[in-house]
Amino acid sequence: MNKPKMILFDYGQTLANEKKFDGIAGTKALLEYAEENRFDLTPEQVQEEADKINNEIGRFDPERNHLFQIEIPNNMFTNYFYSSLGIKLSPALSHDDIDRIFWDASSPAKPTEGIVKLLLYLKDLHIRTGVISNISYSGNVVAKRINTLLPDNSFEFIIATSEYMFRKPNRRIFDLALIKAGLEAGDVWYIGDNFECDIVGAHNAGMTPVLYDGASEKRSGKPADFEYLHIHHWDELINVLKDLNEMLPPMV
Repeated sequence: MNKPKMILFDYGQTLANEKKFDGIAGTKALLEYAEENRFDLTPEQVQEEADKINNEIGRFDPERNHLFQIEIPNNMFTNYFYSSLGIKLSPALSHDDIDRIFWDASSPAKPTEGIVKLLLYLKDLHIRTGVISNISYSGNVVAKRINTLLPDNSFEFIIATSEYMFRKPNRRIFDLALIKAGLEAGDVWYIGDNFECDIVGAHNAGMTPVLYDGASEKRSGKPADFEYLHIHHWDELINVLKDLNEMLPPMV
């Protein structure tokens, strides 16, 4: 295992522990800004229709999401969805506002335990950091949430797939990060909680995969025909890096 020059992180259940998604709460918050609701739909009815569409296209199916490798930005979904239900949201709301209002109400988050300590440790080691997230919300909204949760981070970039078309595990999104970083894949570790999207995806891109399941409801490790690091708390990763730092000469 090589000492990394850069570590890239997933967002959800890796950097941040999000509460279980509550689409009705998000929809209720958005409907407060509705100027027209032609059919007097309740938040429950609106979310039921959203679930039907998402199930139809397999958008958030945990068993199939690694097969869904093209991102649908939330603004595209929202434009169609609310218009199709006869709902007009206030024109004062930007697409970023819509994403933020829905996301804050449906999935409040807090930093995962120990992540602040880890990021400070990586900064001390001069190991660069960045983010790749499979997410449909606006890149600006994602960056703002991450920077609010982790205000002292040193992320060089935050890649939200809503802005770049491809989703993990598609290799193209990992290759994009390497171009942004100016590094070879062998110099980069990727950490995430989803085995197919994060671990298989990072391995196929030539990065060192690290499975983190400290914020997951269930353990997600699986047998694989390649090696990957599996950790349950960020202190474990600090210990691994300490061992590597003692074994290897300082990086230039």
